[in-house]
Amino acid sequence: MTIDDDNSKKTLLRKIGDRGEDAVVQYLTKRGFRLIARNYNIPGVGELDLVFEKEGVLYVTEVKSRRNQGPYPHSVEAVDFRKRKRIFRTTKRFMAERGYFNRDIVFLLGSVTHDEHGQVQRVEVVEF
Repeated sequence: MTIDDDNSKKTLLRKIGDRGEDAVVQYLTKRGFRLIARNYNIPGVGELDLVFEKEGVLYVTEVKSRRNQGPYPHSVEAVDFRKRKRIFRTTKRFMAERGYFNRDIVFLLGSVTHDEHGQVQRVEVVEF
């Protein structure tokens, strides 16, 4: 796969995204979180990358993967106001559909850094 080929680039970026999500799942499950949903999607509303539960609290987790190639904005900057609004709206629908009433919710960003070959180098999870 070369990065110059559009189809190969999409495939490589999808693989990097999948590896990033897998890395965040592994990172949080090792810390006692239980994955309850992955890639929950409501067409026209939005998608939740990962949803975890720990001690009765729901953790809605957006995953952003970046290759370590020079200066770039921190992944948290990629979750702008519009993206947050879609996440919040989708979370409301998710909670109603699943019957998660009166639950505390924490919104997390799983920031994953990859090398030039797409291998995970670092995982960081922060609230947003």
